[in-house]
Amino acid sequence: MKESKLTQNQTQKVIVDERGMLDVPYLVLTLLLVAIGLVMLFSASYASAISDGLSPTHYFIRQGGFAVVGVIVMLLVSRVNYQMWRFLAFWVLGGAILLLIAVAIPGIGVSHNGARRWIRIGVEFQPSEFAKLGVVLTFAAVMSVYRDKMKTFRYGVLPFAAILVVIAVLLYLEPHMSATVIILMVGAIMMFLGGTRLRWFALGAAAGVLLVFVYLSTKGYASDRIMAWRDPTQYARDEGYQIIQSLYAIGSGGLFGLGFGRSRQKYLYLPEPENDYLFAIACEELGLVGALLILLLFVLLIVRGYWIALHARDRFGSLLVSGLTTLLALQVFFNIGVVTNFLPATGISLPFFSYGGTALVLQLAEMGIVLSVSRWNTTQLI
Repeated sequence: MKESKLTQNQTQKVIVDERGMLDVPYLVLTLLLVAIGLVMLFSASYASAISDGLSPTHYFIRQGGFAVVGVIVMLLVSRVNYQMWRFLAFWVLGGAILLLIAVAIPGIGVSHNGARRWIRIGVEFQPSEFAKLGVVLTFAAVMSVYRDKMKTFRYGVLPFAAILVVIAVLLYLEPHMSATVIILMVGAIMMFLGGTRLRWFALGAAAGVLLVFVYLSTKGYASDRIMAWRDPTQYARDEGYQIIQSLYAIGSGGLFGLGFGRSRQKYLYLPEPENDYLFAIACEELGLVGALLILLLFVLLIVRGYWIALHARDRFGSLLVSGLTTLLALQVFFNIGVVTNFLPATGISLPFFSYGGTALVLQLAEMGIVLSVSRWNTTQLI
């Protein structure tokens, strides 16, 4: 008896017909982190808001509004067949590259603290966030097509290296070292998962070291941050100030914390506590126990993401979820590493916690893509 084979149209029909429930544990973990992030943002931000002449709840209300929009977007995206992203991948990547170029255009690009990383078109956002998503979508789409050719240089290295080089150059011009590192790492990990030969990673690592050397040699502020990271007390009046205040906040929290709302460092000691250093305020108010619980929720979300990737119906879905989960894991790792002075200051926000409405909506949209893949999880079709 001959084994029957499904045509592409039949396969797509089965995928649509067999759509199931989204992954409830993943959804619950995401909503928990968003809720905790909003509560901690309120506590960390009201002193800064008052100092800026704003309402004490200004940052909280704005972020809360974006959170509601983000959750709606997440649920809507979760209901869309994830195969759609296979065809939209290059459009997202191309749009992100155009936005990165637009950063240099006067009147559109916006500078903060000496770096030109933002665009203001109605709202203010960083195009690098869209570049991260574009890389994940494009790499997953291309790798799912070239699955049998990923061992070759032409198909397994060249197209991906070209994309990463273009984005790295544009980010260097902003400059935005942290986003460059994360995008390069996500790209390399996806190439490894996609089947690229290991020998090419040695060359990639050498190129990465050279890039870091050139960056530190040409961007003075970056080398200053490295020196402040090694000994923040020697730079207590400038680059080391924020690190020292962050460590004060973490240390004063002790085991169980000072109590919610009772942080002292947020009263204009720790600069912009509602942004990249919000986790330090969480440590101060909730203590080691509360901080570990937050980290546990992130770990559970990341592990569940990889579980969804392992059980994805096809290669594209598996690579897509793996890339998005790796992106989330790297951003959490880099933010916590900076706040605890394990890593030099990078400017990476903590997902679901740090203030930034468009970033939050985009992060929740990415979670929606993961949930979309989870709806069709099965091992019947590979």
